[in-house]
Amino acid sequence: MNFLYQIAIRFYLLAARISALFSEKARFFIRGQQTVLPYLENKIDHQRPIIWVHCASLGEFEQGRPLIEQIKKDHPAYQILLTFFSPSGYEIRKNYEQADYICYLPIDTVKNARRFIDLVKPEKVFFIKYEFWYNYIKLLHEKQIPIYLVSAIFRQEQLFFKTGFRAKWYRQVLQKVTHFFVQTEASGRLLSSIGMNNYTVTGDTRFDRVAEIVSKSKQLPLIEAFKNQQKLIVAGSSWAPDEALLIDFLIQDRQTKIIFAPHEVKESNIQRLIGQLPVGSVRYSQCEGKDLKQAQVLIVDTIGILSSIYRYADVAYIGGGFGVGIHNTLEAAIYNIPVIFGPNYLRFQEAVNLKAVGAAFSVNDSAELISILNELLDDEKLRMKIAEKCRYFMAQNLGATQQVLKEVFNIL
Repeated sequence: MNFLYQIAIRFYLLAARISALFSEKARFFIRGQQTVLPYLENKIDHQRPIIWVHCASLGEFEQGRPLIEQIKKDHPAYQILLTFFSPSGYEIRKNYEQADYICYLPIDTVKNARRFIDLVKPEKVFFIKYEFWYNYIKLLHEKQIPIYLVSAIFRQEQLFFKTGFRAKWYRQVLQKVTHFFVQTEASGRLLSSIGMNNYTVTGDTRFDRVAEIVSKSKQLPLIEAFKNQQKLIVAGSSWAPDEALLIDFLIQDRQTKIIFAPHEVKESNIQRLIGQLPVGSVRYSQCEGKDLKQAQVLIVDTIGILSSIYRYADVAYIGGGFGVGIHNTLEAAIYNIPVIFGPNYLRFQEAVNLKAVGAAFSVNDSAELISILNELLDDEKLRMKIAEKCRYFMAQNLGATQQVLKEVFNIL
């Protein structure tokens, strides 16, 4: 099985190189793979010990970020190395100021893992949520460098919990992890079912992150002028299927205002959305001097302000639920507003929990969305009840970061 894994990794790299001929994202990935080890050779300074934090992409970064910032605050003697596997994480956060070093993670070959770890010499390693790279974890374990999996979540259908040779091989990876900080009791029970009791149920560090976001949220005068004390829906990280449902709502409601913040802000996507709208719209980058009070739709064609825009919403719609999965629901729920998303949300525990407490709603089509929106927008008492549920839910889930760090720095 080990031999097959090594072959598969090399085929993955070959496929990425071929994809780079056609895909900008793949080109970023290959360029990052080529430059990361020389970058580390030139930059790494071992005068202070290094903690390595690995995030697959941007979503995992939002879970790792409160951990990084608390370490920098409470344990300033450490340097932080932040790695990403995906270009969508690295390219957006490559200038993050709280990390001392930021780079791609070299693809998981034996040679790369050995050279990377020898260069970095990390004292502690945090992998966020997912990512089980066999060669890295095996070598870290051999060198007795502690490995922590933070905000981890496991499901019965994962290969770790099945029978057979492949499952047994994959379990060997888990057995080399020093400690698991899991989101749910169910994840802990799954680990126990395969004889692994080195876990603590801490919840999701992303709750601490969104609480920090709220404390630093910005006032946005242009958004205030656009809302003009009317009901407002904010569609965050929307994709075309999400937008189609909201466009159907717009056709029958010419009073409620909508802000679209598309997941992709490239010009072709913005123009596609504008062309499909049944009413005129204003772009955020072009709204200076416009009569925003008269506009019904605002399109956010920039990044970095969505989390502050949610504070003005009466209802939030979170995109991605008609694709591989929804985006960040907590950024909206922290403002104590109802959250709506598409059907593909079950892999996201925070969304499952929000729905379970009655603070979030899943829709399958435009008819369901229109019905839920009409009910929420027309019933202020209902929105107030949901706000209270959100407040309680968020308060119950804060503090994971401190719990993780207390455990880690006491363990060693």
